[in-house]
Amino acid sequence: MNEGDILAHLEDAVRTVFDEYDGPVTLQTRAADVKQWDSLSNVQFIVMVEQAVGVQFSTIEIAELNNLGDFVRLIQKKL
Repeated sequence: MNEGDILAHLEDAVRTVFDEYDGPVTLQTRAADVKQWDSLSNVQFIVMVEQAVGVQFSTIEIAELNNLGDFVRLIQKKL
């Protein structure tokens, strides 16, 4: 799966979990950019991504992510 494919999965999850967010979804997008992004929605987002790409993430891995670009690279590493 290439970067664009993974980002498309992340965008689907962003648009589903954060349904009020209509801004851009790019490699630079951070949780702080999305008003609805709180701890509960973060869990929902992570679970949705795990199901979409077929991998699981540790709490430490998630805590180290700064933006969606970091998430894309983590997914590529795990695939």
